[in-house]
Amino acid sequence: MTKGNDTTITAELYAYMLAHNPPLDPVQRELVETTYARFPDHAGMQSAEEQAPLLAFLVRLVGARHVVEVGTFTGFSALAMARALPADGTLIACDISEEWTAYGREAWEKAGVADRIDLRIAPALDTLRAMPAEPHIDFAYLDADKGGYIAYWEELVPRMRQGGVIAVDNVLFHGAVTDPEATGPAAAIQEFNDHVNADPRMDSVMLTVSDGLTLSRKK
Repeated sequence: MTKGNDTTITAELYAYMLAHNPPLDPVQRELVETTYARFPDHAGMQSAEEQAPLLAFLVRLVGARHVVEVGTFTGFSALAMARALPADGTLIACDISEEWTAYGREAWEKAGVADRIDLRIAPALDTLRAMPAEPHIDFAYLDADKGGYIAYWEELVPRMRQGGVIAVDNVLFHGAVTDPEATGPAAAIQEFNDHVNADPRMDSVMLTVSDGLTLSRKK
């Protein structure tokens, strides 16, 4: 196997990349800082800074009006996507934590997009299974418990409209996906990646964005 251009992402290069992306607005920046201050042991669950403008870009690119997020945490990614929605768009945010999402609710209100976000505190599978069965979702973002990825995928894919896109985070799982003896979440991601790769309903591409991001388009 021949590897292409190998660019090491140094701290300086990462800062350069961020400087050439749309900047976080004040509410987004405050939410990032609050998350790291309030939940230092869990802040790594927050989507990377460069993923906010990417998610917003993808929402606009597909002309999304109906978005589903599985795994909301403190609401950073939901805020980015909601800002990109039209005024009559809706984002259903699935999470099980009132504590974490309370910070998201506050940020969404400050940003003026709370009316676009329907936060549902419940097991995500219950929320997904309660949705209409026909294709209606334009864009989905999956960033939740890794062991549940295949189940979430199987609920989302039939509900995606033709041309709709699913973005899935952490598909490289800190590099552990190459370990043949992986267990736990890393093994679950290995299984998920193979599942996606073999799914004939979707066109998929895996990217080395942050901890790995797969983009899948409904055929």
